[in-house]
Amino acid sequence: MRLNKAYISMVLFFVCILFVPGTSYSQLNQFHFEQIDSIQKVKKKPLFVFLNTSWCKYCIAMKQTSFKHLSVIESLNTDYYFVSFDPEIKKDILFNNHLYKYISTGYNTGYNELAEELGRINNEITYPAICILNAKNEIEFQLTGFLSAKDLLRILGNQH
Repeated sequence: MRLNKAYISMVLFFVCILFVPGTSYSQLNQFHFEQIDSIQKVKKKPLFVFLNTSWCKYCIAMKQTSFKHLSVIESLNTDYYFVSFDPEIKKDILFNNHLYKYISTGYNTGYNELAEELGRINNEITYPAICILNAKNEIEFQLTGFLSAKDLLRILGNQH
């Protein structure tokens, strides 16, 4: 009798884990800038760019919370091509038929020119930042600062 109660409890536990609302294993589909030109030829969609660095605590917080929210994932996967972009990456990037170079600003510091183009607002770049480009890769929307899932959903909903 004792084994049956333990077995039933264990089964109920796993059933609850599998079917609790909000529990999701959906993943955000991510692309690289180098892929965008070719995938836009297959299906045109706007581009959602998340500019973030490894040292920015608000960027990390958004990755761990806002971009893990099921509704955000579904909206981005359905309606956008999502690119998570570290502006300090030390490589040149070919995007939209243009080669964006890494600019060194000192010992082991610098940024990619593409970060300036996508993230500069009022003559400065602040992280985290988002930039939404239309299917022709023209900037439609830019915003800096931490965004909750609710904030992101509001922005994504207004872009249609």
